[in-house]
Amino acid sequence: MIPLDDFLSRADDETLSGLIGTTAMKLIMTLDPRIATPANLRKIAIELHTREGLLLSREYRALLIDLLKPDEAKILASILGIKSKDDVYSELKQLSIRRGSEREKNLFDFFELLLPQEEVVEEKSSFSQTECQYPLFAHQRVAVKDVQNKLYHHPHRVLLHMPTGAGKTRTAMNIIAEHLRQNEPTVVIWLAHSEELCEQSASEFERAWKSLGNRNVGLWRFWGNHEINPDDIHDGVIVAGLAKTYSATRKQIAFIVKMARHASLVIIDEAHSAVAETYRLVLDSLVFQRKSTALLGLTATPGRTWADIHIDEQLANFFSRQKVTLKVDGYDNPVDYLVKEQYLADVDYRQLFYDGGVELSEADIRRVKDNFDIPENILKLFAEDEMRNLAIITTIEKLTKRHQRILVFAATVDHANLIASVLHIRGYQAHSVTSGTNSRLRARYIEEFKSDADDVRILCNFGVLTTGFDAPRTSAALIARPTKSLVLYSQMVGRAIRGLKAGGNVKAEIVTVVDNELPGFGSVSEAFNNWEDVWE
Repeated sequence: MIPLDDFLSRADDETLSGLIGTTAMKLIMTLDPRIATPANLRKIAIELHTREGLLLSREYRALLIDLLKPDEAKILASILGIKSKDDVYSELKQLSIRRGSEREKNLFDFFELLLPQEEVVEEKSSFSQTECQYPLFAHQRVAVKDVQNKLYHHPHRVLLHMPTGAGKTRTAMNIIAEHLRQNEPTVVIWLAHSEELCEQSASEFERAWKSLGNRNVGLWRFWGNHEINPDDIHDGVIVAGLAKTYSATRKQIAFIVKMARHASLVIIDEAHSAVAETYRLVLDSLVFQRKSTALLGLTATPGRTWADIHIDEQLANFFSRQKVTLKVDGYDNPVDYLVKEQYLADVDYRQLFYDGGVELSEADIRRVKDNFDIPENILKLFAEDEMRNLAIITTIEKLTKRHQRILVFAATVDHANLIASVLHIRGYQAHSVTSGTNSRLRARYIEEFKSDADDVRILCNFGVLTTGFDAPRTSAALIARPTKSLVLYSQMVGRAIRGLKAGGNVKAEIVTVVDNELPGFGSVSEAFNNWEDVWE
């Protein structure tokens, strides 16, 4: 047995020239004859062909065979199964070495080399499917096209109406990305009424633009403690809180004028609130400066009330009665399709009827009828009803037998704290989240609720988790807050009905406390078409 590197030291200039090639040898000698030492030439030969390549090539192998001593040639011939003894060298040169054969193995063993590993090259199929990093479902893609067909023509304003859980934020991000790609430089302004919604939208844009973007753009946050200088903003997205924008505008009208200077698209989330006086001032200031500035509203409920057509018409008129509604061929109501295809959960809607100790006076009943929603003093009466609370807690405990993540929408802040405390004392992981909850505790309770832990967790809240809260594992909600607002009711229901294809559940359960003399609502499917006559 002879190590190949030692064996190559026998090669003379003629052999090395044959291994390297006469053209390469001439070039080496022309450039610098001093580097043409035998050691360097052997190194060059190995780098050109590899050790394995020198043995596997019949041409180069023949040059090496001439370097064998007679007894070495006989031994190699014997190892390789050559029986003729007439001209061993000639027989070795003519011998065929098939890849993967025993003869190849013996040849490599003789020169103390490991067999070369066969590189496995995966053959590409004639068809493959390329995965999209920020995909839209088919119904969302149709909605994007419908919005774009209206948004860029007079009057440049559209309301996108998609059911809760149908992915309106993701759909809107595709619209924004396409707008930014087609307009450079430009500014898109996203408005939302809560800090949770603002952060959710900002984070979603960051995810979307990584897949859909065509350049680096800025993302400016303007809510809470975040501040911006409009003079510095020329290309990208501003996510702004409506309250903070309104406050800055009241202090200095020049602020919103500068903010609007480079804006070509304004989006308002939860657009059913767009015609509120403060919000309308902000929107008008942003879109009236330039006639071509587009306004896109997003909502699951294209109305502000349940039954007051005059108030609902204000919203329709603000968006020039231009509404894109999610459409699916073969379905009168897209919610039915979304449930069937498991984008939304199949929901069991149940009522917890309570005809107990709270008796409303005629004055109370008038106040309920005259107000946009249930007055606070009446909500307080229901929140303090001991038997009503007992029925609520008993129902929640029954829900824990079937669900691991349960949301409770309480009637007041104190009501949320009360229910959470009683459930906690009874051994459940239950917490209350309200506007008065410490921000650190609030964040911890929400993260614990969103976790993948296989235990039961209950989150009670008042006025906090109706929007901007995304916990896909939530499969049950108990609505103990009386309301006349179909918008609010739909938002509460929407927190618990995300379907399997959207990271949620196959089944969900919504229990609504229905109090004597107060209105109640049914399913989200029934609510979806409630405002159609207003927009016609």
